Amino acid sequence: MKNLEAAATLHNAVEMPWFGLGVSGLKDGAETAGCVRAAIINGYRSIDTAAMYGNETGVGQGVREALEETGLSRADLFITSKVWNSDLGYDSALAAFETSLEKLKLDYLDLYLIHWPVKGKYKDAWRALEKLYKDGRVKAIGVCNFQIHHLDDLLADAEIVPMVNQVEYHPHLTQSELHAFCKARNIQLEAWSPLMKGELLDHPVIEEIAMKNEKTPAQVILRWDLQTGVVTIPKSSKEPRIIQNGQVFDFELTDNDMERISALNENRRSGPDPDNFDF
Repeated sequence: MKNLEAAATLHNAVEMPWFGLGVSGLKDGAETAGCVRAAIINGYRSIDTAAMYGNETGVGQGVREALEETGLSRADLFITSKVWNSDLGYDSALAAFETSLEKLKLDYLDLYLIHWPVKGKYKDAWRALEKLYKDGRVKAIGVCNFQIHHLDDLLADAEIVPMVNQVEYHPHLTQSELHAFCKARNIQLEAWSPLMKGELLDHPVIEEIAMKNEKTPAQVILRWDLQTGVVTIPKSSKEPRIIQNGQVFDFELTDNDMERISALNENRRSGPDPDNFDF
């Protein structure tokens, strides 16, 4: 891992950048477009959005502006979106995909995910994602917020093993059993809310390790993600922070640093519990 272009190889041989920009909570239009553009011109190659975020149009605009400005091609980028809970049927998931593509004004997606494991619905949606993958409309497919029992249930009938499982992941929620389960099945784990909405940035252990490495607490946590083999997509609405977050490829945490950070686990979430969520 040498720079923002460094990529993990998914089980279908598609390369997915280890580091990307998340856009949850950004306003559609100028704010989202500006953040996406800033990220790409500063070296980011992966952008993660979702139908539910309501900002796919802004993401597409930012992508187009950045491509024009940098001379990069669409193939240089890795764009992710997600199907929302209300569209988790076979036909409805296929239609939702087309809507996302239209808003993004793209010909294909690099990764399309089921946003939440809505009981009784995600298997039909998965069949739709399998079709999109087989038809070449998307380069990789996966899920979000799936726990081990959800994955077991999905895999019982799936033709294609998910390439990615995007979950809440940070030092207070290391999800070690789920991580091991996914690793054993070549499912790449990806972290959302890697900084726990800022809650971990003033933790004394994180601050101490940051000071020792002459890095920010956020950079230490994001580097910990990468060294645990987890793709990470921090979000920010400010260009200086977007740039700063991405400066995690010029240092390495020691084994002791890694162990101390992992020991902060409290199995504590900042977002909804997939098993107790009103979908």
